[in-house]
Amino acid sequence: MTVTRASIQNFQHQAKLFRGFSDQSRLSIIEALRGGPLPVGEIAKATGLTQPNVSNHLKCLGECGLVKAEQKGRFVYYRLGDDRIAQMLRLADELLDGAAHRLRECGRYSEDLCGAQSVAEEINGRLTRHRVRTK
Repeated sequence: MTVTRASIQNFQHQAKLFRGFSDQSRLSIIEALRGGPLPVGEIAKATGLTQPNVSNHLKCLGECGLVKAEQKGRFVYYRLGDDRIAQMLRLADELLDGAAHRLRECGRYSEDLCGAQSVAEEINGRLTRHRVRTK
């Protein structure tokens, strides 16, 4: 593949898109919204983040088109901005199933991926408990 001006611009857009997923807090919010639309308070409960922190991240995610907001009565409900985001996360889950051990061993990333995995497991536990309570 030859790198062209158009492909460089596409790479820049892809990097910007993935930056939205690169923060654990934003990713936990996106993960919470995989189950359907939620108001800020419910997202905060599901993720363990503070409500102001969630609101700040939702603003960022909304500006990037990763989430959308809809006013319903007194509350604003947030949902994934595109159904393909959930698809992409499912693909990431599948990739991680086969590559998690390699990621843990990779010394090129500075974050503690074992710690990130335990954070992800904790968030998934909260989301499961949250979804059971709201049904």
